[in-house]
Amino acid sequence: MECVIAAERLLQKKESASTDYPRPQFRRKEWFDLNGTWDFRFDDRNIGETEGWQNGGALNEEIQVPYAYQSHHSKVEEKEQYQIVWYEKTFGWELSEKNVYLHFEAVDYSTKVWVNGEYAGGHEGGHTPFHFQISSLLKDGENRVTVRVEDENSVEQPIGKQSWKVDNFLCWYTRTTGIWRPVWLEEVWPVHLEDVQMTPDIEASALQVEAQVQGHDHPVYVEAEVFFQGEWITTGGTWAKKGQRSVTLSLDVESDAADFRVFYWSPDEPNLYDIRFTVKDKATVHDEVESYFGMRSVESQDGRILLNRETFYQKLILDQGYYPSSLMTATYGQMEADLEKVKEMGFNGVRRHQTIGDRRYMYLCDRLGLVMWAEMPSSFKFSNLSMQRMMDETREMLAMHYNHPSVIIYTLMNESWGVNEVYHRTEQQAFVNALYYQAKAIDPTRLVVGNDGWEHTLTDILTIHDYNADADSMQASYQNKEAFVNGSPSKTSRKQAYAKGYGYRGEPVMISEYGGIAFGNHGDSDWGYGKRPESEEEVLNRLKALTEVIQETPFVQGFCYTQLTDVEQEVNGLLDHNHEYKFAPEKIRAIMQEQSDGFIFE
Repeated sequence: MECVIAAERLLQKKESASTDYPRPQFRRKEWFDLNGTWDFRFDDRNIGETEGWQNGGALNEEIQVPYAYQSHHSKVEEKEQYQIVWYEKTFGWELSEKNVYLHFEAVDYSTKVWVNGEYAGGHEGGHTPFHFQISSLLKDGENRVTVRVEDENSVEQPIGKQSWKVDNFLCWYTRTTGIWRPVWLEEVWPVHLEDVQMTPDIEASALQVEAQVQGHDHPVYVEAEVFFQGEWITTGGTWAKKGQRSVTLSLDVESDAADFRVFYWSPDEPNLYDIRFTVKDKATVHDEVESYFGMRSVESQDGRILLNRETFYQKLILDQGYYPSSLMTATYGQMEADLEKVKEMGFNGVRRHQTIGDRRYMYLCDRLGLVMWAEMPSSFKFSNLSMQRMMDETREMLAMHYNHPSVIIYTLMNESWGVNEVYHRTEQQAFVNALYYQAKAIDPTRLVVGNDGWEHTLTDILTIHDYNADADSMQASYQNKEAFVNGSPSKTSRKQAYAKGYGYRGEPVMISEYGGIAFGNHGDSDWGYGKRPESEEEVLNRLKALTEVIQETPFVQGFCYTQLTDVEQEVNGLLDHNHEYKFAPEKIRAIMQEQSDGFIFE
């Protein structure tokens, strides 16, 4: 009878073609979903490990994973704030020769994991994916995964827009604690592809591939086949010698099948090449992975931003990534609907603000044709601990974005948060520069903004935050480029463009936050920028006037409007709290598509 029960409890394999699959750019055929009902318990006295909760049977509540307990969808509905939470999930498993990986897409903040009471590993960082190889800890039949999460929500952690106070305030929102993105299992043969890094080179019409191969004690062949819209383009490969962990492939993507041209990725034509990786030897195919890439370049030149060597005028919208019933957790359908609305309103990109996007979100930007600014969530106190945490999690952020063609710019800090005295303190300036150089060392293919909005040190773009609600006043701030680039152009922040000892070096200029026009049903706690308009017409007129100021300033290379949706107490979205249009999208689109000094994608 026990064997029958165990068999019935075996996890069911799912096809990776499902929109629930958490890693669209690195697909194996099958995976195992661990989302759903887990056992759960708060540990406010920090007694769980001492009492052996990791050994099973001690958790007496339930939670819906992957939703933070603070969210409605978790079904916990607890309003008190707890620093330590525990999770437990049992599942049936049939052992095989394959290795098994346990994946967590994001857990906030410090995580410990046990499998059948044995320690599997730990991770620190609240926004990036991680995994453990757990094959040796599994057994035939019923297995148990136990997770302990500690989240102080400290100002020395990268917390982004999570409030570190008891209540929300201004533009800081409800906290997120624990598992808040999918948990899943994956089987691979002992010899397998661990990771790939794909770097397009449009001038050489080539793709450089660095492949990380695991588990081989004899030479194996790593092969890559490239297709475009179903047509074979090219095949390349190389042998990885015994013990060698990394191999580099160079793929010429030109072919008769593509009429001797390379199809570039851009917002107006988001062309994606499919690529199939195979790890094999003379007798055995060990691993197959399906992926994709885009051929595109991004650079700055003479004060302009170039995409594929063409001047690219960016029309971005700020996306905070919050949902009323699930906080920072979104389904594929929710993300897709949001990004389709972004396109419909005439924007050509998103600035993912103070949270790191789901890997499916990046896939959707790749597929739909939206450039993306990836941003590291901020900490809010300058200390040795906060610097270490920021450096570590930033490296993980860079790695998860590297292969996505939509990602063209990294923002490492925002508005001097966590480096509040960066204008004059050289040690804080050095830290921003350390983040900048780390990003450039890991990924030299993209542009990097060190401290977005003001008080720049090292940066590839001079970005300015200006929430001036008066178009005439705003226009006056940008009449004389030489005066404002080394001055204090924003009348709302009054901050200097550059920190002391730094100055303008010819970088492209962008207004990376503006607008923030609050409109909706305003309660006493509702928050937004500037004087409240009283009608939809007044909102649209202000939006049009402010946007025209930016578009008509010839040396400004683009903008980012604040923001996509209302979020909790903040009501300055073009979409409401439920992510529905506040205004007819064609009216927004008409404003966004007016002529500007740059290349416009229709």
